[in-house]
Amino acid sequence: MAAGRPRSGSKYSTPEGARRLRAELDALWLVERPAVTKAVAEAAAMGDRSENAEYIYGKRRLREIDRRVRHLRERLDGMKVVSEAPGDRGRVFFGAWVTIEDDAGGSVRHRIVGPDEFDREPGYVSMDSPLGRALLGKRVGDELEVQLPGGSRQIEITAIEYEGA
Repeated sequence: MAAGRPRSGSKYSTPEGARRLRAELDALWLVERPAVTKAVAEAAAMGDRSENAEYIYGKRRLREIDRRVRHLRERLDGMKVVSEAPGDRGRVFFGAWVTIEDDAGGSVRHRIVGPDEFDREPGYVSMDSPLGRALLGKRVGDELEVQLPGGSRQIEITAIEYEGA
């Protein structure tokens, strides 16, 4: 990691998350970027670029695409795709579905995923989030206090499951 650059998060992903990132990269690089490049070239051929909205917007969009492509390539480079359940299925590790109960009796089920995929499905929680970090390594019956943006919560782990288990 270069000095002064923010950390992008853990380099773990589920197979679905890695496929989604690769599909986004392919769509940007192979479909959208060539189309925008062509549109910019056509707009540039019209003459005065300083007042040409299509040209200005197109150049801006190319920069956005290139920035996202760089980010996706960096994330995919060295990414560890976790496709199998751990040997100890009684503890919370990456990919686990964890059911927790809070002190008010409410029950919620979360899946521990990588930072690139927590927004993919309801209930997905990044392993780098406060809740994700607090749950990792814990067992059914463990009670813990978690510091969340809305304040501190007491929770208990009531179930741990892995897909395909």
